[in-house]
Amino acid sequence: MPTYIVGDIHISDPATYQAHLPRALATIARFGGRVIAGGGKIDLLEGDPMPEGIFIIEFQTADAARRWYQSDDYQEALKVRLSSSRGRVFLIEVTKYLVRFPWPV
Repeated sequence: MPTYIVGDIHISDPATYQAHLPRALATIARFGGRVIAGGGKIDLLEGDPMPEGIFIIEFQTADAARRWYQSDDYQEALKVRLSSSRGRVFLIEVTKYLVRFPWPV
């Protein structure tokens, strides 16, 4: 089932954060992932606080997402990201129920 890595981050050092992106993106590709959203305008519909930066990465399976996150290559890139930002990152697995019966519209 598809799995998504969702990050809600605050960038404290934009130059360092930007410098880590090529390496981080290369690690995502090596594990079969793809960035499906990030870096764009955010329109907060509910709750607080307003997120500064959101990214969403899609992997084919939760196992692939976890292997990517725990890989030595990504852990090196992560050190740089953590030195230039703070926030939260989630792994969200799509359930069979959601694939067969999408949310009502």
